[in-house]
Amino acid sequence: MHTPSTASAPTDRATAWLRRRLGRAVVLSYAGALLLPGPGLWLRHTHTLPLGPLLRLPLSTAPCLLWLVLFSAGLQVPVRELGRVLRRPSALLAGLALHLAIPLLVIPLVAYLLHNSPDSDGGSGLVTAMILIVAMPVAAGATVWTGKGEGDQPTMVGLVLASTLLSPLTTPVVIRLLSPLLSDGYADSLATSGHTAGGGFAFVGVVLPCAAGLLVRLALPSSWLRRASGVVVPGALVGSLVLTYVNASGALGSFVARPRPLLLGATLVVAALVCQLSFVLGRCAARLLRLDPPAASSLTLACGMNNSSASAVLITAALPDKPHLLLPVLAYGLLQKTVAHWVVRGRHRRPAGSTPARSSRRQACR
Repeated sequence: MHTPSTASAPTDRATAWLRRRLGRAVVLSYAGALLLPGPGLWLRHTHTLPLGPLLRLPLSTAPCLLWLVLFSAGLQVPVRELGRVLRRPSALLAGLALHLAIPLLVIPLVAYLLHNSPDSDGGSGLVTAMILIVAMPVAAGATVWTGKGEGDQPTMVGLVLASTLLSPLTTPVVIRLLSPLLSDGYADSLATSGHTAGGGFAFVGVVLPCAAGLLVRLALPSSWLRRASGVVVPGALVGSLVLTYVNASGALGSFVARPRPLLLGATLVVAALVCQLSFVLGRCAARLLRLDPPAASSLTLACGMNNSSASAVLITAALPDKPHLLLPVLAYGLLQKTVAHWVVRGRHRRPAGSTPARSSRRQACR
């Protein structure tokens, strides 16, 4: 009975070790992209894999790594626990509504603030990147932070799954509604990316791997599932770091070759503004709905954490001649993990004798 768990124990320990140090590993990925961008730039290009004398298979590293990360996320979803969420769907419905509403509230404000910037396109490049970030589904990595913060894991899993399954419809709609904020060139590129997202990217690149992971979890016996998870989960963690390195190489490599300090400063400010506003709106909505602390924590995290890896892949496909637009994606990805850490730490710091209502009043909308 204990053989599978004993056999997988070293892998589980290695996975737990890497998760505890994931923040440092991400920083090392950024440093590697800055100091040694060559391999990352090579991996960003599409390569062909010969399968025979007449057959060659084109492979692109970033979509393959994204597929692995999302397949792993689906493999770890406790599907049977979702029944409770469906019986009390207030947090789930609120999260989905906010996921659609936050881009429409935040991005016009950012576009207005950047309209008179010294940038030649009036900040349209930065706004384009931010639109492609906030239009993506809830990040699967949010489930990790929910577990660390003792949040409502079924609610978070439901939000990840629902936003992912709806993304082929919602992503193009959000992009179409926000395109008029951009100059003509970026509006055309964003319209193309919207068709790409709706026409195949969201389904093939986001929904399909998650669904495949869920089906494998339901189909495999428990002993086989433990073995499969022992291989896939650590592989996906490493894959997410490689994906971070590949995306960072494209952004930081072009920045080092042509330094633009004003762009870097504007990127950090805009990414921080969008990230903070998303988390704050989620926290305020949780207070208005009077959710219990675990569900409130999950809703807050879901509002602020978007699948930045998917947006990076989409930007690379839609705007391959503008690698500097990956800078906002990298900044947002790092900032959302930092703010998520604050949300989780706030949950752990709640006084033991405080009631959920009092605690909610103290922490909401700070």
